[in-house]
Amino acid sequence: MDAILADWLGETFDHRPRDLALFERALTHGSQAVDNYERLEFLGDRVLGLAMAEWLFETFAHEPEGNLSKRLNALVTGAVCADVARAIGVQAHLRLGKQARDDGASDSDNVLGDVMEALIGALYLDGGYAPAQAFVRAAWAPRVHADARAPQHPKSALQEWAAAHNRKTPHYEVTDRSGPQHAPRFTVRVSLGTFADAEASGTSKQEAETAAAAALLAQVQA
Repeated sequence: MDAILADWLGETFDHRPRDLALFERALTHGSQAVDNYERLEFLGDRVLGLAMAEWLFETFAHEPEGNLSKRLNALVTGAVCADVARAIGVQAHLRLGKQARDDGASDSDNVLGDVMEALIGALYLDGGYAPAQAFVRAAWAPRVHADARAPQHPKSALQEWAAAHNRKTPHYEVTDRSGPQHAPRFTVRVSLGTFADAEASGTSKQEAETAAAAALLAQVQA
């Protein structure tokens, strides 16, 4: 099993692990062991943010800070990290407790996004910044170069629309929370006073708010 994991890590990250236990921890959910991915996820989130900020600064040399921030925020979301995790085959190597596995944690955006960041944290500790930076640039390349213009976050766009049309500031409210702790489901309603409202769901409060804002924006701009 260790050899299979080491081979996958070497092929995926172009780095043969020196301390395999670091990567095993990055792939371990709290339902499986106390020594799990949470601390590594904290570190990996910051390494990903630095690598991405540096890359965007170089790539979009003439864009102002605001546009770079929009790009950064769109590229490091939990959902994007989860998509990258799926693309590189993380699910086959996850270490989950039986209940978490039965509850579908292996396909949870929350779990996969956190594990992806934890793996970046492990890569940074095991090999330094260079392999972590190289992996981020390889894995996120299609996304970084997909948009010629900086994406506008739906919540920001909705707020700007409301201000431009003399409507009340968007108000967000969690109307439902369901699912197990490791794979929650949030439903959020956003409203512009009594003018209009929309509702959407997501695997985190932030994701649900973003989806609700996008839905309401599409509604008022139709």
